[in-house]
Amino acid sequence: MGKLIYHGHSFLEVILNEHKIYVDPFITGNPLCDLKPENASCNYIILTHGHADHFGNTIEIARGNDVKVIATAELSYYLEAKGVSTHAMNLGGSFQFPFGRVKLTLAHHSSSTPDGTYAGDPAGILLSAGDKTVFHAGDTALFYDMKLIGDYHKIDYAFLPVGDNFTMGIDDAVKAAEFLNAETIIPVHYNTFEIIKADANEFKRKIESIGKKCIVMNAGDEINF
Repeated sequence: MGKLIYHGHSFLEVILNEHKIYVDPFITGNPLCDLKPENASCNYIILTHGHADHFGNTIEIARGNDVKVIATAELSYYLEAKGVSTHAMNLGGSFQFPFGRVKLTLAHHSSSTPDGTYAGDPAGILLSAGDKTVFHAGDTALFYDMKLIGDYHKIDYAFLPVGDNFTMGIDDAVKAAEFLNAETIIPVHYNTFEIIKADANEFKRKIESIGKKCIVMNAGDEINF
């Protein structure tokens, strides 16, 4: 039915039938990315927040290419002013798109655009299509309400930041995996820069020690579902 492709850092590509969705398309300046900006194309972009390493190449991919960007209200309005077509949402809200249902969850972090404009609250993303649900946590600290997210949603794949310093580190991300109770956990947001170096194999061992499946993905790796 679908495919998940990891492009380094927190950049995830989701393919659902004829729809291609980019989440946080950070290409330029991302030393781990396997894509070049001129080769990037999609139907939708979903942004967790406005920081440059997540906002990435959104404008150049979206502008003039019939791409709709799904983002929190303030970030959406900022993009509209730049000539980008958007769908504004906010935390706790959900909407049925042609490819599936998107719900924005809490994320404990901050958010501003690359030029310093206030970009509202950061978010996590629940994307549900058919009988599968993918959770992209965005940049976040550990928080107890992750348990509510897991209680209310059967999550098949959870992409969790593990790089520490700006987000959860390994141990907090393991606890987040417990709260979310996802079937498969994938670490993201690590080793892109020296300040967020982390051992993905250590994370994998700790996830497996709590009885969960962990897949460590390199840029270009795919999961079919």
